[in-house]
Amino acid sequence: MVRFNMILLLIVVVCALGVVTSQHRGRKLFQDLEGEQERARQLDVEYGQLQLEMSTWATHPRIEKIARERLRMVSPDALGRVPPPPAAAPVVKKAVR
Repeated sequence: MVRFNMILLLIVVVCALGVVTSQHRGRKLFQDLEGEQERARQLDVEYGQLQLEMSTWATHPRIEKIARERLRMVSPDALGRVPPPPAAAPVVKKAVR
């Protein structure tokens, strides 16, 4: 009978260790889940900020300003004709002797 009680005690101890290990693993996974959810929230905020920045950079007045200043583009007149570009300084060729 003592042998049977010792076997039952050993089984109970092994089961108790299994429960403790299982609870620890569950808590650890829950902490990891909370961390990843916080990271997802931060990424959502950053994504919203980037969308706002992108919409600011893509406004029509800004694009028109860049087109006029950097690319030297002009708007067509009412008939759809584009005026010629401003005359550049004349190129003076030197005579070859």
